[in-house]
Amino acid sequence: VPRNPCRMSCRNSGRLDMSSCQCACPPGYTGRYCQVRCSGQCLHGKFRKEECSCLCDVGYGGAECGMKIQFPFHACDVRIDGDCFMVSPEADTYYGAKIKCQASPWGAMLAQIRNQKVQDILAFYLSRLETGNRVTDTDFETGNFWIGLTYKTSKASFRWDMGEPSSFTSFAFGQPDNQGFGNCVEMQASAAFNWNDQRCKTRNRYICQFAQQHISLW
Repeated sequence: VPRNPCRMSCRNSGRLDMSSCQCACPPGYTGRYCQVRCSGQCLHGKFRKEECSCLCDVGYGGAECGMKIQFPFHACDVRIDGDCFMVSPEADTYYGAKIKCQASPWGAMLAQIRNQKVQDILAFYLSRLETGNRVTDTDFETGNFWIGLTYKTSKASFRWDMGEPSSFTSFAFGQPDNQGFGNCVEMQASAAFNWNDQRCKTRNRYICQFAQQHISLW
């Protein structure tokens, strides 16, 4: 049996585990051979030990979170009263869409439509999109868009994802009807983008929102 069956070595005082052929790196190093030096300090953020990198605060970037970044207003599809709305190019389930908004580089939430002005502007924008810009699901074709509103059975009411009850609604005629046990709310193309309760596993496009108070941190 060779003394080193892995035929590799670890750098920077890393310890080689012969059974798994993996390096156990000392603090400050990562990589297969412990060859990558971690960020020395996180100027505007927190150090993630498991990833050997910095998680930057809002408005900062770079390896050590030392670079000030401006909010990319050019990426907004619609701006309303300081809030930025971005329409997704792909479809997902309600909770998949929610995660994707939150995981965006700038941190967002599914759109919260709290007054008629926002409803009208978004509905007008969506109506101007190309009619062929739809997503085909295995069950049906949809031109609808998720917003951040769901029915909470424990509260017996529709609530925004942040937990607040919805004082403003724009449900289409006859909605919500809970057909198919629809607990998630979409802007429905066939109803002039008024709202409909839909099954959360339906694959729709979605609208992410960056609130003014969040953008002000950039």
